[in-house]
Amino acid sequence: MREQLTKGDIKKIKAEIEHRKVVVRKEALEAVKEARAHGDLSENFEYHAAKKDKNQNESRIRYLERMLRTAVVISEDSRADEVGINDTVQVYIEEDDELETYRLVTSIRGNSMAGLVSVESPIGKALMGHKVLERVSVKVNQEYSYDLIIKAIFKTGEDEEDCIRKF
Repeated sequence: MREQLTKGDIKKIKAEIEHRKVVVRKEALEAVKEARAHGDLSENFEYHAAKKDKNQNESRIRYLERMLRTAVVISEDSRADEVGINDTVQVYIEEDDELETYRLVTSIRGNSMAGLVSVESPIGKALMGHKVLERVSVKVNQEYSYDLIIKAIFKTGEDEEDCIRKF
């Protein structure tokens, strides 16, 4: 699957790769070398643990590099009055009579427990491109959908009070 990434995501991934290659790789190799010096490798738990850590780091580097090669770069730009990526959206869910706040992010940063909703999720897809006070239908599956109303949109880096005044 091709990940949708913003330029900011790509920058963070490249920084992680660089850190893993320069810092973590060096530490892992040093740990393996030190554990190897302790003697019999067949019964040396430290050696096996250090080797496992080294391999996990190399695997993560390969995974991130492959992600960058196959990624689709998407724009973070959106109109001032529309929901876009990296925007925080306050919605009223009529069915539950609740006010919820979500931040729309790329799929690699999605974490619903922290209020970070992927733009590829049903609610993310439904909110993208809509404006304040619009009613949006979120289709969860063939049998179930629910409506919500967009109450406020907070653009990335903007002060919350400024955003409320805008709309």
